[in-house]
Amino acid sequence: MANETLERKLTRREALGILGLGAAAVALPAANTGPAFPKKAVIRTILKDLPPEALAGGATLFHEHLSLAPDFMPRWMAYARASNPNAGGGRAGAAPPPTPLGNQPYFMEDVDIMSDELKIAAQEGVACVVDGGHPDMGRNLDSLKQISIKSGMPIVAGCGFYSKPFYPPQIEEWSDEQIATELVRQVNSQPVGVFGEIGSWDEITDIERKVFRGVAMAHKETNLSIFTHTGIPGKSAIEQLDILEKGGVKPDRIVIGHLGNLVDPDVKVQKEICKRGAFIGFDRQGGPGDARQVPMVLALIEAGYAANLMFSSDLSSANQIKRNKGAGYAKTVTVWGKALTAAGVKDDVLHGILVDNPRRFLAYVPKKKRPAV
Repeated sequence: MANETLERKLTRREALGILGLGAAAVALPAANTGPAFPKKAVIRTILKDLPPEALAGGATLFHEHLSLAPDFMPRWMAYARASNPNAGGGRAGAAPPPTPLGNQPYFMEDVDIMSDELKIAAQEGVACVVDGGHPDMGRNLDSLKQISIKSGMPIVAGCGFYSKPFYPPQIEEWSDEQIATELVRQVNSQPVGVFGEIGSWDEITDIERKVFRGVAMAHKETNLSIFTHTGIPGKSAIEQLDILEKGGVKPDRIVIGHLGNLVDPDVKVQKEICKRGAFIGFDRQGGPGDARQVPMVLALIEAGYAANLMFSSDLSSANQIKRNKGAGYAKTVTVWGKALTAAGVKDDVLHGILVDNPRRFLAYVPKKKRPAV
């Protein structure tokens, strides 16, 4: 199916149909169905802790961006071109690089724009958005709070350190333990709900291995789950999982990200990670790369790994938002979900991936009380 056809705006009823939800599901109290969660488990959003059942009425997008520094994407593109000149800095399946919008402020710094975008996403079947930023990416927690208040959308804020090109200078000198101490400090003083995105830029380096070890230590002190950024296309995925598991993190607390970029009809790496019990991210969806990735998802579902799949779009550019005629934050449902439905993925399977899997991943039992901030 042509991409422009897939991007036709869905009605709310159509979007909920993709999720396998009734037309009134979003407005109703959480149903006593779906996966079981540990006693006292919560999903920590930036405004309050929620029972996982509270997010049963729509998709949770496990890897998006709602707050980045204005220079983040230009820097990202420059580093990408430098590391892989032949790729032109492109991200498989991603939107084009950001384009100037006259004298308009950077869209992620405009609370009204972002709130309107999330209101639309809620109408199109999204129940929660995870922001994958943290200080070295220019993430602003106060901005996320205001966006969540104005839009009514629950937002889970990530924390951590991104990847070598973006690390603060002190990471070079810090030990594994010092990195862990700083991450635990963030968790105990800020309303963050997940470690992520934690990355290796290209082939994983020694300093990035050190950060991954520190994140594993911090996980054991906090119980927060972890999602990762793998170098394009999906480089160092297995080693990321190796480091985290060796550090004591159970695989079902981990998403190895960007594995839709690792285009392989046999999905060998993806199957190996799923077999070990971790989640894998198809998290740049709703764009031109979908056609190559649909068969990969079908192969993984057929192999019995639907419970290991996680979907999102990693939205990062003004070109992608509704205000600028893009598919918006709900494109994981309205574009990617529609493509999977057209390919034969059953409603209950898609519901499990979009609604249940991210709640299982994010739900945790805090080791300390929610910070008073």
